[in-house]
Amino acid sequence: MKQIYIVLTHTGTALSTIIKYYTKDEFSHVSISLDEELEEMYSFGRLNPYNPFWGGFVHESIKNGTFKRFKNTRTEIYSLNIEDEQYNRLVKIINHFKMNIQKYSFNILGLACVSIKRKIRRKNNFYCAEFVKHVLKSAGITSVAELPEIIKPEDFKKIEGLQLEYKGLLKKYIKRNKPKIKDLMKSMNNKMSYIYKI
Repeated sequence: MKQIYIVLTHTGTALSTIIKYYTKDEFSHVSISLDEELEEMYSFGRLNPYNPFWGGFVHESIKNGTFKRFKNTRTEIYSLNIEDEQYNRLVKIINHFKMNIQKYSFNILGLACVSIKRKIRRKNNFYCAEFVKHVLKSAGITSVAELPEIIKPEDFKKIEGLQLEYKGLLKKYIKRNKPKIKDLMKSMNNKMSYIYKI
């Protein structure tokens, strides 16, 4: 078994606030991460942190880009257990997006039509929730089949087996996962003591 992570966020930008207003949800963006540290986190969003209208497939990071610029981004991070074969398929699908990044664009029209409950599907165009649903479904994760056709970030909370791991400011999630210096020193001292005993 492997774990993946569904990351819901709200940056507080003008565009995300508009999305939040129409969806009536707490979060306006969703990403998928292949690791707990969120080093391998992907979605469709801003290619430039300062331009909300230039979007596409993005390798996101807490330390760089949009999330670095908007330091008060709030988040809920969920883990999901999947089979090794599903995980390997997921990695392969995301690698395809990486290798063909120029082919994909942000589905701004599709996102705009979510508010009127109308689906606009364009080839090689995704908004964040469409992308996450697409890669999960393509990897054979059957629980996403129950999700609505016109998908919003918070709809992913409905996936069976999802486990809430963290809620709060995204920037604090980094510190939460960093081992403390005193803990590292204690671990090193324990190892040294063991070596001396031998």
